[in-house]
Amino acid sequence: MKSLFDRALAVLSSLGLSCVLLILLALLTWLGTLEQQYTGLFEVQRKYFDSLFLIHYAGDVPIPLPGAALVMGVLFVNLIVGGIVRMRKGAATLGVLITHVGIALLVVAGLIKMQWSDDGHVTLYEGQASNTFQSYHHWEVAVIEKLDGARVRESVVPEESFTWARADEPARVTSPNWPFALELRHFQPNSRVFPKGPMVQSALPVVNGYVLDPLEKENENEANLAGLYATVVEPAGARREVLLWGVTSAPHTFVIDGRTFGIELRREKFVMPFTVRLVDFKKEDHPRMAMAKSFSSDVTVVEEGASRNVRIEMNEPLRSHGLVLYQASWGPSNARPGDPLFSTLAVVRNPADQHPLIACIVIAIGMLLHFGRKLVRHIRVEAKNA
Repeated sequence: MKSLFDRALAVLSSLGLSCVLLILLALLTWLGTLEQQYTGLFEVQRKYFDSLFLIHYAGDVPIPLPGAALVMGVLFVNLIVGGIVRMRKGAATLGVLITHVGIALLVVAGLIKMQWSDDGHVTLYEGQASNTFQSYHHWEVAVIEKLDGARVRESVVPEESFTWARADEPARVTSPNWPFALELRHFQPNSRVFPKGPMVQSALPVVNGYVLDPLEKENENEANLAGLYATVVEPAGARREVLLWGVTSAPHTFVIDGRTFGIELRREKFVMPFTVRLVDFKKEDHPRMAMAKSFSSDVTVVEEGASRNVRIEMNEPLRSHGLVLYQASWGPSNARPGDPLFSTLAVVRNPADQHPLIACIVIAIGMLLHFGRKLVRHIRVEAKNA
């Protein structure tokens, strides 16, 4: 009689389980596509593809489902156990084994991309330069201290540290670099700032005559403008209330013990190991239309004292130091002839950037070996029967 372990191994390696998992992936893809009518791509991806479990609503009926992350994890185990470990080894199955190894590499590349990649954008007008890019989706609170000369020191508080905080339970943050504590609360994923007046009804606090007005989240997550209430608690117990909004042009500044600090809510920033300067942005429109046919950016990449000129086009990105910069968009959309234009470069830091290519090469080699062997056998049989 088979042991419990043997029976579990048989289930995990079965072709039936593979079929069920592939059907679930197709179902999640279909449901996620339909969900985009009401929710943006970022939220759909988090709900259906980055989760272990989810609740899908068919009207008012909740339907529990496994998330794509869980399904892919089980499919990976099924592939390793059934398609590699338990498969008979020999010349006849060599191509199949290699193909399965390539598929496993493809799944691993997806896991690395999901867990350890960063993506965002850098937007520049001609002549501007930057060595940072900012996230489309995540926010952070930055505390900036002005040091001697032009130097500054930054400390950042990531979004997950304060999104849950409320008035009765603020997120309290301290740092050895600050002579104060910071309390964060009432984070709003999308908001606007209004002067508090008789026509503005809000239960949120009023700071210097202004109140944070929560808004419905936009379908496209990058269109949301977050807001947050902060309190600077000084050593003597004095409290300084600050309203932070994601589109303010400058940090809120204050002085404590002769030291100047600034605080702002901004999209999460990432430092690049090089500086990109936009030299020239080119846009070509379709004839007799205001629609862009093509656009590209001529940039200068400066790193370690050396510089080089690169053209970034829609299908020709810049790859350097594990970063990939794509030509994403331009603006402003209402620009008239002769108005200055900005170029937006999408930036992706993905440790597994080239892994899908390697995996596809391995899969192709495996399939060539497997079907090539079958073709040779077929030709030999036909030659004998001729």
